[in-house]
Parts: sequence; C-alpha cells; structure tokens
Amino acid sequence: MKTVVAVYTGQGLSGPLKSVFTEILPDCRLINIIDDSLIADVVQSGSVTAAVTRRLLRYFETAEEMGADAILNTCSSVGEVVALGCRVVDIPIVRIDEPMAITAVEQYDRIGVIATLPSTLQPTSRLLKAQAARLGRSVSIVDGLADGAYDALVNGSPEQHDQRILDTAMRLKAQVDVFVLAQGSMARMERDLADATGLPVLSSIRLGIGALKQVLSDV
Repeated sequence: MKTVVAVYTGQGLSGPLKSVFTEILPDCRLINIIDDSLIADVVQSGSVTAAVTRRLLRYFETAEEMGADAILNTCSSVGEVVALGCRVVDIPIVRIDEPMAITAVEQYDRIGVIATLPSTLQPTSRLLKAQAARLGRSVSIVDGLADGAYDALVNGSPEQHDQRILDTAMRLKAQVDVFVLAQGSMARMERDLADATGLPVLSSIRLGIGALKQVLSDV
C-alpha cells in the first residue's frame, strides 16, 4: 500500500479531499498534516513569509520521514513553495492546483480566476501565466476577488460566502470562457456556478488527485 501525506494550511479541506481521494485511490493510505497557523500568517502578512516557507519545508521533510511515497500540497496560497520543496525531499510533491491550471490554459483563451483571498488569487494567476508560457499559449486572465467571502466563512456565514463568490462570477462571466476556482475549499460550488453562469468551472481537488494517481503509478 502506497502512502500519501497531504499538507494543509487550514481546517476546511481535509474532509472533502478525503472523499475524492478514497474514490480515486482506494488502495492508498492518506495521512494529513494540518497547520492552520500557516494560512493565518499568510493572510496577516499578505504574502508567504520566510517563516511560513521554513515551516512548510519542515512538513515536507517530516512527510518523507513518515514513509510517504508522495506529498500532496493542498493550499494554492503556498503553492510556489513546492519548487523549493522538491529540492529538499527525494519524493514527488504534487501541487494540487497545477493540473487545473494546465487544463485551463490548454482548453480556454479567456480565464477567470475566482478567489476569496488576495494571497491565493495572485499565485494562481502566476501559475496560469507560467503554464501558458510553457505551452506556448496566449491567454487572457481576469482576476475576480470575492471580497469579504473568506471573512464570512470563518465567521460562520457560509451562505454569505457562497453568495459573494456567485456575485463575483456573475460580474465576470461576459469577459471569460471558463472559471478557475483558486481554492480547493471552493470546489463544492463548481456545479452551482456552472449552472448560474452557463460557463465551465474548474476546481482543483479532483484534477489534483487524478494527477497524484499518475505520479504514484510512476514511483
């Protein structure tokens, strides 16, 4: 049985991710490392600090020491640390949002990125641009910050969180061909947003775990 260690910067994603993981990788063991101080520090500072980077790299090293065959980095806000992580551990690290970004730039010309945090919006846009450049694709990226949605969620108002995301999508829909949901925690809104806007919506969990399955088949 192969082992995957998933590293989280917040509390909300582990349940939905485990459900998809069990469906796609039923014969694999999943171990979670959760440190919600990471995202709190990123939100407070507005960027990934050196201290956050050091802690995340230590978690990658711990995952390797735990016998992981692969690591799943679940947070888009700290996704750019994965490149450093690949230099300090000898096992693959899958960035959960990368397959979503590749799918978006391969198939669509005008991409709308929706996020509830600026700290997630910016790395996701950079990831899309990097993948487009790698593939030689010319795409336009429209950023959509669902202002106030994150605060609504952490303050116990999920309906307000969802409505702010929907409002953002409706505001952008005339400018884009597809929506990319920058945070895995937003995946539950994929179908509702597609129904409301009439546009395809991409989220990271299922695509990311699909890529993880391929990585595990190669190790």
